[in-house]
Amino acid sequence: MNRKTLELWVGLFVAAGLLAIAMLAFKVGNLATADVLNAYVVKARFDNVGGLKAKSPVTMAGVRIGRVSGISFDNGKYQAVVTMAIDGRYQKIPADSSASILTSGLLGEQYVGFEPGGDERFLKDGDELMITQSALVLEKMIGQFLFGKASETPTNKK
Repeated sequence: MNRKTLELWVGLFVAAGLLAIAMLAFKVGNLATADVLNAYVVKARFDNVGGLKAKSPVTMAGVRIGRVSGISFDNGKYQAVVTMAIDGRYQKIPADSSASILTSGLLGEQYVGFEPGGDERFLKDGDELMITQSALVLEKMIGQFLFGKASETPTNKK
């Protein structure tokens, strides 16, 4: 094998390796958004979104049904407004469903989880979920636990 052929094979191998690393980075970073087809937009208001980010998954019963497309702040109500793109295959989500911000694992990424309601009407483009549960902030829970224990005074027994 001559030198030019060897250099060509090494170059192709390096290019394939870089392509594989780029694909892995997109997969791990949740940047492959072509999986939400014929999406319709639903909004929800939360008091605290914690570490929720755009492109975080939206799930129902553990199945990803969409992605968070944006997060903004409402200056009038002092709440975060989360905009979600729901896949068009999931048209029959009850209108009175609730949304919660959940965490995968103890310190994992945050995502939005839907719980179905019982309404006979279904969510459509532009609807807003009325029942929401904000993210649990670990630091706040630890602070409440510590200060709750510190404020308890032992009772004097006679």
